[in-house]
Amino acid sequence: MAGLTRRRLEFAETALAGELFGPQNAHLRRIASLSGTRLSSRGNAVTISAADDAAADGVARFLVRLYDGLKAGRGVDERVLDEAWRAASGAVAAGTRPPVSGPAREGLAPAAQDAPGATVERETGEGVFRVFGKRSVAVKSAGQREYLRAIAEADMTFGIGPAGTGKTYLAVAMAVAALAERKVKRLVLTRPAVEAGEKLGFLPGDMVEKVNPYLRPLYDALNDMLDFDRVQEMLAKGSIEIAPLAFMRGRTLNDAFIILDEAQNTTPEQMKMFLTRLGFNSKAVITGDVTQIDLPDKAPSGLIHARRILDKVEGIRFVLFEERDVIRHPLVGRIVNAYERHTQTPAEKEKR
Repeated sequence: MAGLTRRRLEFAETALAGELFGPQNAHLRRIASLSGTRLSSRGNAVTISAADDAAADGVARFLVRLYDGLKAGRGVDERVLDEAWRAASGAVAAGTRPPVSGPAREGLAPAAQDAPGATVERETGEGVFRVFGKRSVAVKSAGQREYLRAIAEADMTFGIGPAGTGKTYLAVAMAVAALAERKVKRLVLTRPAVEAGEKLGFLPGDMVEKVNPYLRPLYDALNDMLDFDRVQEMLAKGSIEIAPLAFMRGRTLNDAFIILDEAQNTTPEQMKMFLTRLGFNSKAVITGDVTQIDLPDKAPSGLIHARRILDKVEGIRFVLFEERDVIRHPLVGRIVNAYERHTQTPAEKEKR
């Protein structure tokens, strides 16, 4: 242990310290694994042993913010730890130095207060915004932060990346917020009705009933942000419209926030049709994962085509999510990474 930098933190409330440390110090072990440091606890205190001052101070700040979150009623589990650490690590890599609010806490050394490092509230909170009523959404990775900035600044944003990165969820959240703030008059949510390895044409019902299974993820995102009755009311009034992509042809959408989900399953012709629906005072977000194309007969993807030809067009932003932006169960990130390695060429694998 010689030559290591040490920081000692002592927390005032025994019960909260226990929650912070986790069952049999499980949370401390997880933080140690993520940060490459050593953490040991005794009573309400924890000692951080790290290779240098910056690493020790970063973990100290991280623990203080988690403790503050517990005092504010926010829980801590493995998912929260992973997401918060990922967001904080992205901020440190980008060179940000979030300000410290309030006085020094529970024995936190002065050096740690000013050091760049992990802050749960600040780093995940930069993109916090109220969606509707008391509902709010916060970014949980550097990629999500860039995505929200792009949506706010550009008239058209493409969010491209693997499952679990929040592409659709955050776009719907921004759309609901824009509608609540009366920045737009309606939301239009659409996706191509392409079967993911299954044939649904035999299902009974009219056209709407047949395409509803394809649109279910959009309903799920809406119902997560708004009460079910509120969603139904807005659908009935037409302030929210959810429809398959084919229903967009021939329309011009003014004063609208338009989201095209699963855009990798559009053809280049469908993509062009959708992109030219944009009207005055409207904003469009296009999301998709180019590794999950379900188009028949290996047809070209409109999302790949659009990225190639629109990359330099003014007013359009492309945000590319990576495996580290996956915010579902930690296993999802490992699955995405395994599939990426499997599809790489030998030369690409050697570079890794």
